[in-house]
Amino acid sequence: MWLCLAALVGLYFLLRWYRERQVVSHLRDKYVFITGCDSGFGNLLARQLDLRGLRVLAACLTEEGAQQLRGQMSDRLETVILDVTKTESISAAISPATQWVRERVGDRGLWGMVNNAGIFHPHCYIEWLKMETYMEVFKVNLIGLIELTLSMLPLVRRARGRIVNVSSILGRIASFGGIYCSSKYGVEAFSDILRRELQHFGVKISIVEPGYFRTGMTELQRCLEKLKQAWEEVPEHVKEAYGQKFFDAHYNGVKQELLKCSTNLNLVTDCMEHALTSVYPRTRYSAGWDSQFFFIPLSYLPTSLSDYILTRSWPKPAQAV
Repeated sequence: MWLCLAALVGLYFLLRWYRERQVVSHLRDKYVFITGCDSGFGNLLARQLDLRGLRVLAACLTEEGAQQLRGQMSDRLETVILDVTKTESISAAISPATQWVRERVGDRGLWGMVNNAGIFHPHCYIEWLKMETYMEVFKVNLIGLIELTLSMLPLVRRARGRIVNVSSILGRIASFGGIYCSSKYGVEAFSDILRRELQHFGVKISIVEPGYFRTGMTELQRCLEKLKQAWEEVPEHVKEAYGQKFFDAHYNGVKQELLKCSTNLNLVTDCMEHALTSVYPRTRYSAGWDSQFFFIPLSYLPTSLSDYILTRSWPKPAQAV
């Protein structure tokens, strides 16, 4: 019995491996639009896809980032400036970029769209943050992603293409960073519904859920400085509830976690590339060893057990009961 079960499991993974190795034809004729290409995952993915021969349309936050990327790549790669961090005018930033993409892809449509751009708030407890920070994270990570996707959707539908939304493993199990997790849970929900609604149009939606990686969002010194600044601006009654010793312990804990971030960004961009080039892309990609072997199993445990595992090493506030 066990031998038969093992054989069936082995056959399943063999068939999945075979299916996933089948590559879409005519890649050199296909356009892919990527956001957040100044650095990190977006920058690396743009370079990977350019080497594969795809026509990359890279959205960068700054002209400096765009120039550096163009200087490293072939003439097929083109760049546009897209700043969705200006939360007061997301639509005003998206409309010119959409028109720019439409002019380039023409009747062929847009084969791939990768929503990679995002921001992270200071590594704080929920009540340490101002409401302005909550709104900023939501507007960039979720509202901006939705607006940009909807603006490009007719082009993707015309090509019967792919949409790849970069979520986070924190969009599967919320361990810290409450507002960031909330925005990524929103990305997961939006992607799930979009996948079901567009299945009859031949459009495929994939979600990439990276673990902890060393990118601009997890740059050590900048993150620690933001954490200190947030604590300094916390109301006095909140500081009394938690205490300075609690903050110091939390600060050191965040520092240690940031130092553990993986530097192998290819673990993420390889998932993105597969979602864009495989005939049979996956619905979800868990990118990184911590994502696959810690957080995903943890998400299936009873809530009380996962809560204990996640919080057992946390410091206790000054006014803890």
